[in-house]
Amino acid sequence: MPRLQRVGEGVSVDAAFAAVPREPFVPDLVWVRRDDGWAVPLRRQDDPGGWRALVHSDDAITTQIDDGAADKGIWPTSSCSAPHVVRQMLELLGLKPGHRVMEIGTGTGWNAALMAEIVGPQNVTTIEIDPVVAAQAKANLARVGCPVQVVIRDGEAGSLADEPYDRMIATAAVAELPYAWVRQTRPGGLLLVPWAPTFHPDGPIARLTVRDGGRAEGRFVAPSWFMPLRGQRISQPVRNSYKERWTDAGSPVIERFGITVTSIGQTIWLDSPDNPVNPS
Repeated sequence: MPRLQRVGEGVSVDAAFAAVPREPFVPDLVWVRRDDGWAVPLRRQDDPGGWRALVHSDDAITTQIDDGAADKGIWPTSSCSAPHVVRQMLELLGLKPGHRVMEIGTGTGWNAALMAEIVGPQNVTTIEIDPVVAAQAKANLARVGCPVQVVIRDGEAGSLADEPYDRMIATAAVAELPYAWVRQTRPGGLLLVPWAPTFHPDGPIARLTVRDGGRAEGRFVAPSWFMPLRGQRISQPVRNSYKERWTDAGSPVIERFGITVTSIGQTIWLDSPDNPVNPS
């Protein structure tokens, strides 16, 4: 089980992964995609080998379908993210011992536990909109002795805490970055946020630095795929239209895009802030 009180020792991302295994955070019921497109349940007691192979793979694991469908469904709505993506995002976040971290999208609680191993559990606040998902995450975290704060709340509103955070990470994609996330991150702090495929089909990750005056700016740094915030879901026809615009623009690579966020709105740009490409 993870050792969660080593703040000051400079725990690395590799050490956190070694200390916090994925398996205790994966529920006995997960969902797998059939050839016909439907996601159906895979229960640990019915197929322990298949369940364990999935847990120890480098794939994302769907833990909820269609906001809680009983038998089968189409759209994944909660998951345990792919380990390589989790690792990449934690490295991009640049966590240090003692950093205060706000996470939007608790999911299974695994990512919160990994961050707690680096910064200390008392410094992690994780926010989950779905009460059922949040309850399971709390149970998972308690089982491994990781007392991070789990808040049931719409993550778009941010945290209830008064003090600003050093780092903010989202595990759900946005089309419009909630300004509360900028306001609740200290100047010099970082936000790491996956994006909906509004300007690039690979749903890139934005890494923003908060500046004095409540402004945040940064670049998109890597491809990803995350489920959207529940209040920012985009229909498939709209997604297709965004991809067509990107193709018509010459299919620019992710690293050419950047973003500026202020209290009055956000601007996505190509190459420089003087070249806005906001989707409409």
